[in-house]
Amino acid sequence: MKKILFLFVGLLSVYMHLFAQSNSSAIYAQIKKLGVVGSVLYIAAHPDDENNSFLPYLTKEKNYRTAYLSLTRGDGGQNLIGKEQGVELGLIRTQELLAARAQDGAEQFFSTAYEFGFSKSADEALKIWDHQKVLSDVVWVIRQYQPDIIITRFPGDARAGHGHHAASAIIANEAFVAAADPHQFPEQLQKGVTTWQAKRIVWNTFNFGNINTTSNSQLKLEVGSYNPLIGKSYGEIGAEARTMHKSQGEGRTRRRGSIYEFFETTGGEAPVHDLMDGVDISWGRLGASNIQLQIKEIINHYQIDNPSASVKSLVELYQQINKLPNSVWKTYKLTQVKDIIQQAAGIYMEAVTQQAQVIPGDPLTIQVLLNQRTNVN
Repeated sequence: MKKILFLFVGLLSVYMHLFAQSNSSAIYAQIKKLGVVGSVLYIAAHPDDENNSFLPYLTKEKNYRTAYLSLTRGDGGQNLIGKEQGVELGLIRTQELLAARAQDGAEQFFSTAYEFGFSKSADEALKIWDHQKVLSDVVWVIRQYQPDIIITRFPGDARAGHGHHAASAIIANEAFVAAADPHQFPEQLQKGVTTWQAKRIVWNTFNFGNINTTSNSQLKLEVGSYNPLIGKSYGEIGAEARTMHKSQGEGRTRRRGSIYEFFETTGGEAPVHDLMDGVDISWGRLGASNIQLQIKEIINHYQIDNPSASVKSLVELYQQINKLPNSVWKTYKLTQVKDIIQQAAGIYMEAVTQQAQVIPGDPLTIQVLLNQRTNVN
């Protein structure tokens, strides 16, 4: 029955926006993001372990491609909104994470690790999880995603406060090395990925009140700045993302003003001024400086009261990117440009069904509405 239940939930989009139009400032922000070719992967153990104020800073201020890898789906946690436990709770917390990502703009990954409740030690967690299997999962994500920087939320020792937390840091640091080694999990290389060496891995240290792991000797960044295109600070966006973790009773007041984050290097070359020190985040890394200039021109000529005027230039940009050799960045940026073209062209599409559930093999009636609100071709 559990497998059928999952299928029901997966098909239960009674009212779905396929293309929902953004406002003009959001489209402009997306175009600016096109000019940045840098990525970050944040790794921790559970849903709600991520640093919610820091992720929107990465995605919307620095314009990096950013993802959170939660090793578990939170199956063993508490549930303050219902009676679901185990797998069903993991399903709820998966959706809470996706709702948080909709707020902060990051992507979401998982491993096959199962949260079995509180773990007394990293050794216990790694034994129950199957250390090599979960390590393989994380290596796969790194090789597929190809992050420039990897960030862990916890240290690999008792300061993490939970065996799962410490284990997530241990596996992340092992994967930082293993992903670049062709002798580690070589079967993955037959499935369309290549080895990948991130520039560095850092630990996002914390001050949780009873435990303070921050230090002035660590890299220190101010991440609470205000984004005028959104009309919010990253502390405010982070609070809204945090509040998505409703089953855990989570929620934060909207923070305004300075927020500082600290980082300790655990692998690779230590940064001095910024997380991306030594990383080329321009299109030059792809041998495509001409595309950087194209994007700059689109930004300079963007009409805030007429986004559709940029569609022709965006289509030309898409065509130029499509000529580049295949890479993770080519695929990602083509997807970005396509989405911006749909937004700027005023395309709105939705699908509606009156059926809340459907069984495989049975008919599903869907009404589709497509509306283009501009005359641009």
